[in-house]
Amino acid sequence: MHPELAADLDQLPALLEEARQRAVGFLGGLDERPVIPPQSKSPTTAAPTSAAPTTPAPTAPAPLPEDGGGLRAALAEFGERWEPRLSASAGPRYFGFVTGGATPAALVGDWLTATADQNSNSSLDPTGQHLERETVDWLRELFGLSVAHSGTFVSGATMSNTVGLAIAREWLGERLGVDVAEDGVAALGRVRVLSGSAHSSIAKALSVLGLGRTALTTVPTLPGREAVDLAALERALAEADGPCIVVANAGTVNTVDFDDLRAIAELRDRYGCWLHVDAAFGAFAALSPLHAGLVAGLDLADSVCVDLHKWLNVPYDSAVQFTRRRDLQARVFQNAAAYLGPIGDHPDLVHLTPENSHRLRALAAWFTLRAYGRAGHREIVERCVAGAEALGAAIDATDGLRLLAPVRLNVVCFTLAEDPTPERLAALADRISDQAFLTPTRYAGLPALRAAFSNWRTTAADVRRTADALAAALPAVKAD
Repeated sequence: MHPELAADLDQLPALLEEARQRAVGFLGGLDERPVIPPQSKSPTTAAPTSAAPTTPAPTAPAPLPEDGGGLRAALAEFGERWEPRLSASAGPRYFGFVTGGATPAALVGDWLTATADQNSNSSLDPTGQHLERETVDWLRELFGLSVAHSGTFVSGATMSNTVGLAIAREWLGERLGVDVAEDGVAALGRVRVLSGSAHSSIAKALSVLGLGRTALTTVPTLPGREAVDLAALERALAEADGPCIVVANAGTVNTVDFDDLRAIAELRDRYGCWLHVDAAFGAFAALSPLHAGLVAGLDLADSVCVDLHKWLNVPYDSAVQFTRRRDLQARVFQNAAAYLGPIGDHPDLVHLTPENSHRLRALAAWFTLRAYGRAGHREIVERCVAGAEALGAAIDATDGLRLLAPVRLNVVCFTLAEDPTPERLAALADRISDQAFLTPTRYAGLPALRAAFSNWRTTAADVRRTADALAAALPAVKAD
């Protein structure tokens, strides 16, 4: 054994304790850590002032060392070069994208995932598979899905949407009497995918699957909404030349708008299409009695995407994909190898996703579900919704800011009341980036900012701090 490996193995308990202390220190400082820390600038660049937005300078890659010096040396360099530059994305005021954190239980589950280092794809070594299937059953119940849906863990919403659309692609072949998994997408001819406000990952998935981005047809939405116009959708289905795919939204990224899933399912039954629901974070509305009606009809979908490293607050990367047609899923993703054995009626996970191998992602989800149950995760959801509503009210009351849509669940979409250019909005976001992180978007033809609440740590105090930071930054933005 290499001497540094041998030394680290001998000192592993002490080294793990050092890593634990570093992790505790990082997490303990999240509340006061700059959400987006000041980045190091090149020596020729003047130090930034608080009045000017800055662009992070890239860090030059270091050469690979011939002799590493062992784990302690790596910990020291990480602490010096990288840790100070990391954002507080695990913290309570990282409102960019839809980013959760990691609950204490999920963090422990993730540490133990790396410790056990299981590949849970084969029944030849079955415990990981059993744990994943139990966790999927818990999640299915959490989101109000019936036993008709089977599920698998994947890396994120993009992969969950890709898997769902891959199953839909196979269903199209079944309807047309061709075997897409064997003969390729050329056997299908032109495919139509209909959606009102499809997430960008849908077009990406269609590209990956060989269906092409142009397969996506945008259907008109309701006035002032991101929800699809049902009459327009029905016209598109009636005009379709052959079976097609409908992608419904249970929570759009800008305003968390919801399509009428029950009504779309009725259109599916009438016109014969595949119904995929992108419920990446909107599915969590099912946990709250006040908002569960938003996802009424989710169980009627043929396939469903839910992203877990968003509102379940498990570490990246983790999502789940549900479908009613596991047989088609196995037809797409089956992996033929003598050492795997036959697929059978209950396919191993190796036959259900693009990955032949994956870490035991389910363990972090199992831990947080087991530790806090339905009630604990319902409280996280309802506290996040309350935070979004409070920030929305504060923005609505702030001279110089304007809400662009009602706060339907956990996202606040707003802009400047006057001259809302991308540059001025970027300047506003930059000025508060040490206090809160917001991401740019475009809604109703206007540049905007959005704040997404999905972190288990976020409290009313974080909302007030964010609202105060926005109000304090406005005069300088107006003066620019």
